[in-house]
Amino acid sequence: MIKKAVIPAAGYGTRMLPITKAQPKEMVPVVHKPVIQYVVEEAYYSGIKDILIITGKGKRAIEDHFDRSDLPKKDRYLAELDRILEEIDIFFVRQKEQKGLGDAVRYAESFVDDEPFALLLGDTITFPPCTKELIHIHNKYKTPIVAVEEVPMEKVSLYGIIACKKIGGLVYQIEDLIEKPSVDDAPTNLAILGRYILTPDIFDCIQETKPGKDNEIQLTDAMKLLNNRKRMYGYLFRGKRYDIGNKLDWLKANMELALKDEEIGGEIREFIKSMEVYHD
Repeated sequence: MIKKAVIPAAGYGTRMLPITKAQPKEMVPVVHKPVIQYVVEEAYYSGIKDILIITGKGKRAIEDHFDRSDLPKKDRYLAELDRILEEIDIFFVRQKEQKGLGDAVRYAESFVDDEPFALLLGDTITFPPCTKELIHIHNKYKTPIVAVEEVPMEKVSLYGIIACKKIGGLVYQIEDLIEKPSVDDAPTNLAILGRYILTPDIFDCIQETKPGKDNEIQLTDAMKLLNNRKRMYGYLFRGKRYDIGNKLDWLKANMELALKDEEIGGEIREFIKSMEVYHD
């Protein structure tokens, strides 16, 4: 049973500048809510009640967002958030300096203690909740699980990629993990998508991982060490993932989720149909 979730949210958000000049990328809105609220809700609806958010400089707005609100509860999305906040405990810790995702995860060691935990990147939305599916797989195999998705081969250099062999259904045994390989070096097109179930062994691996590019400690490199010590699996997620860390995918997420929204979807659809299309 996975009882704790860790959400790293300390990155600068440079791909979203100047939008993120004075606000965290995790607070960028997607239709009715900021990105980080979708992530917290994913943990909650996956059965997790204890959540640690790892923040950094300039991220105070995240903590403020998850304070109880004194505003009138006329907005149903605000009311839903307050209801969830009544049922969960959210803790915060600050990453002292930007030294990569692996270093950020290191701050969760005392929080998770000796239990396996869910790790959800704070700028990624999944539908249906990927974490819930990972927990189901973890309960069966009792070992670290990494969610992956198929990406075009020409984009493998943007992701951590796994080498693997299929063991059944959508589950793969991981043989290797490679951070942002070239097209020629990529063993597959299965990319890590920002959802994990990890065991406390990861912290020793992070400690042993040497800094790489930009003097950052990469989580993929630490998981590579972990994979040498115990069996790890990849789970091919067949749902939808939205990367809100770049402007194009952020806009696409807003459009797609707005069209599906029961409150405004119809009007958005009519607005798009009414737009004049210009041709060169």
